[in-house]
Order: sequence, then C-alpha cells, then structure tokens
Amino acid sequence: MKRLTFFPLTIERWTDLETLFGANGACGGCWCMAWRLPHAQWRQQKGEKNRRALKRIVRAGRVPGLLAYAEGEPVGWCCIGPREDFPALARSKVLAPVDDEPVWSIVCLFIARPFRRQGVSVQLLKAAADHAREQGARIVEGYPQEPGRILPAPFVWTGLASAFRKAGFREVLRRSPKRPIMRRVFRT
Repeated sequence: MKRLTFFPLTIERWTDLETLFGANGACGGCWCMAWRLPHAQWRQQKGEKNRRALKRIVRAGRVPGLLAYAEGEPVGWCCIGPREDFPALARSKVLAPVDDEPVWSIVCLFIARPFRRQGVSVQLLKAAADHAREQGARIVEGYPQEPGRILPAPFVWTGLASAFRKAGFREVLRRSPKRPIMRRVFRT
C-alpha cells in the first residue's frame, strides 16, 4: 500500500473531489448528499443539483469530509460531520441515536477502483476519526455493513464493519443483523 495523506475538503481541493467522484458523482449522482436531504429531494436532484448542493456546503466554509491522496492523486473520500448534519439518520429506526451523547458520524466512504481492497478505508477511517477529535468530537460513530458475503462496491458505501474494527471502532448496538452501529470514543 502506498503512503497516504489526508486533507479536509475545502474549495481549493474541490476539483480533486470532482476527479475522484467522476461524472457519476461517486455513485448514481449522489455527491454524498443522501444523508443530508429528504429522500425525495435527493432523488429529484441526483447528479448536477446534488453536486452544486455539496459545493455550496464547501463554499460556505464547512468541511463535509476528508480526501485521501496517494502520491498527490485523490484516491478516497470519507464523509464525516456532526450527526445533526445528516437528518436522514434521524429518520432511520435502525440507525436511531444510541443515547444522548453528541457524536460525529461517518456516513460514506468512496475509494477509487484501483485502490480498493488495499486498506485505504481503514486508513481513511482513522484519519476521519482524528479529524473529528481535532474538531472537539469525543465520540465518532459509523454505520457500516456486515453483509456476510462480498457485495459490489456501490452497496457498501457506508463501509464494512471489518474496516471499522481495524480502525479502532467497537460495536455498541445492532438493531439489524447486517447493520451495526460502531463507535470510537476518545478520552477527554
């Protein structure tokens, strides 16, 4: 595995995200807006409108996630932020809050095809958790899949439980057989 570097997505790095996501906006025109919008609105604005919506977030000075680079090339993305940035989580019975603790949520991972199955997700998860801690987070939470069989990449966009475990996350609750809620807790 090549040495990776990680940077918050800022407007100066926007073209790197576009390069990584390609014409499909990572997958099906999502542009990492699925957790931020009501489902009907997200579907209605798939593609260019979702791209513009994410870019507005970045232009406003908010950091919606981290980019991973290998030798200067963008190879991975992790969407992370305070849980309240992702209202779709509040509508999910399976992913309802575990408790009243404030958490940061990791809701999406995207790895460039040539870099998949090389540990990029694990490194990106560690970097994202460190980023959240630097921003004051005490708990970082993820909602990975544990499918029991190999699935195509588009179906594991929330990550795999095995990668979260390797990145130091522990399962705290499971309301669905294949969807654990995992946390990494930082001491104060």
